[in-house]
Amino acid sequence: MLNRISLRQMEYFVATAKHGSIAAASAQIHISPPSISAAIAHIEAELGVQLFVRHPSKGLALTPLGTQVMQECEDLLERASRLYEIASNSNDTIQGVLRVGCFQPLAPMIAPEVIFGFSRAFEKVELHMAEGDQQELINRLHLLEIDLAITYDLQLGDEIHFETLAHMPPHVLVSELHPLAQQIAVTLDELAQLPMVLLDLPMSREYFLSLFAKAGLEPNIVARSRSEDVVRSMVANGIGYALFNVRPKSSQSLDGKRLVRLRLAGEHRPMLLGLATYRPMKPSRLTQAFMQRCRAYISDQYIPGMSAASFFDPYISGPADAPPSS
Repeated sequence: MLNRISLRQMEYFVATAKHGSIAAASAQIHISPPSISAAIAHIEAELGVQLFVRHPSKGLALTPLGTQVMQECEDLLERASRLYEIASNSNDTIQGVLRVGCFQPLAPMIAPEVIFGFSRAFEKVELHMAEGDQQELINRLHLLEIDLAITYDLQLGDEIHFETLAHMPPHVLVSELHPLAQQIAVTLDELAQLPMVLLDLPMSREYFLSLFAKAGLEPNIVARSRSEDVVRSMVANGIGYALFNVRPKSSQSLDGKRLVRLRLAGEHRPMLLGLATYRPMKPSRLTQAFMQRCRAYISDQYIPGMSAASFFDPYISGPADAPPSS
């Protein structure tokens, strides 16, 4: 009797085909390389075909037959996914696998209450969260590795649909001993010559630099990091000021030093915080249910884990630190 090919084995094969190597697929889907290798070997033995050509310098490349098999596997996996959606619709139960991307600096504040709170509310939901910078999240949406992303509206492209939930204006962060710490607001002209610590994430970096460029200025960058916590610690230790959109409730860096947040004077384009989805893929019922939770928990009036925008946010018109009403 023939050994059947399981949906799980198809998933491992498709992941390897998309990422070009077993190691890369393993890192993305969190399955051990031997398990993925065994799944591919089983499919090849079952079908009697070679799926990949192994290039020492370029990793794995699909054979012509392998390409056809991958297309069929993707079609079968999509049909299997729809079976769960049909069942969910019929018994009014929220269930299935939900893959949520989250912009890395937002994750510490938004993930516990919004993302994992959803899986606690619906026990039959299997939740997977992927953190990353903006470019990584957009790529994952295109590759159908995540169902949606909670992120900003930066360089999304025509194939990404974005729904705005909240405005995130830029502000200035300094140490409590910084010469500007006693001011309520500062201008870009005042900041331009002072040492700056840059949050060096793709697209976020370009956004912060564009604020200066629009004013005909160039910042004096003395240090940079991809980590928000590292930037905050450098600021707290007097290395320079930083620009941020995220507003953690804590006024301390990880080493316990105090930070002061200042209004950035003038009119500046805010980051828009919201939901990004891939236009060619209609959101499933499960994804739609999660999006509704995000609408209830993220707004200009309240963002989990963040302090109020308060006096310096022109987009806020109500109480800014109240929990969601639903």
